[in-house]
Order: sequence, then structure tokens, then C-alpha cells
Amino acid sequence: MSYFKDFPTISYDATGDKTFKKIRDITTRIKFKTAIQNNTALFAKYNVKDGETPEAIAYREYGEANLHWIVLVFNDILDPRYDWPLSQRDLNKFVKNKYSDPDGEHHREIAQSSGVTSILIRVEADTVGAAAVTNFEYEDNINAKKAQIKLLKKDFVSQVIKEFRKEMGRATSTATT
Repeated sequence: MSYFKDFPTISYDATGDKTFKKIRDITTRIKFKTAIQNNTALFAKYNVKDGETPEAIAYREYGEANLHWIVLVFNDILDPRYDWPLSQRDLNKFVKNKYSDPDGEHHREIAQSSGVTSILIRVEADTVGAAAVTNFEYEDNINAKKAQIKLLKKDFVSQVIKEFRKEMGRATSTATT
């Protein structure tokens, strides 16, 4: 299934010369309802491996690389370039380009003193017992969180595709009225 084939079309004058062409409205967006995304019966937790792509995951899980959009939409990923975890190589390059000193201190953290003490909170630099977090560690932690995704179980893929087409049909009828 081509992701964009079910998107509504719009008339668009790209050059301003009043010559309109029908194009796919790629700005149309769908989103899974929060109740669906949080229903543990529908998904499995997954940790993206170094360098793994949404296409590779979709191929392995659903048998078709072009179903990568299900992986992305189910995880609210609008821009895979920035919202998908970087490979270790790309993360190293990103940190090196972003910070003049990747090993420099980004901030300090300490375990919260009540409740779940494994939760770390940012504190002032002079807080007793606070540990320094380097620029690299900070970015690595963000990247690790991005790697924790949910995969829609294969049993529900055909239903999601059916619902997607139905929603795009509604968008098409709205776009033409």
C-alpha cells in the first residue's frame, strides 16, 4: 500500500499563472486516539536497535516495508529525521556539531528524595550530591527515549489500514465540498 495514494487531492497553482493541477494534499494528518495508543493489548513495546529504520521494522513485523507509516503514526512521529532515534554514528556527529565540548557539563542531576527515588531531577550546580551530566550524556538520554517505541501488533494492521482509508475518504469528501 502506498501511504499517499489514499490522501485527498487539492487544486494547486504552483506558479501563480492560474494553471491549477490536482496534487495529493500531503499536509493531511491522521492520529491514533490516545486510548488506542495506550491499550497494551494492541501493541508491544520495542527498543529500536542502532541504525534500524521504520521501514526495516515494518518489513520484519508486518511483511511490508511500505507500512513504515504505521510505526511512525502509532508513535506520533511526524518527522522521522528528528523524531526517530539516531544511529550511534549519527549521534556522535550530531553532538560534535552541536557542542564545542561534547564532554562539557550540560547540567546537574540528583535523585528525588521522595516517591520514586530512581527519578532524576535537574538541580543547581551547587547542590550537594548532584552529579554532572555531560552534553553527550544529555543527548544520548534523549536519543535512548526516542528508541523506546510501541509496535502495533500484526493482528491489528489490516484494521488500521481500513480505518486509515476510511479517514482519508472523509478528508477527501471534506476537501471537495
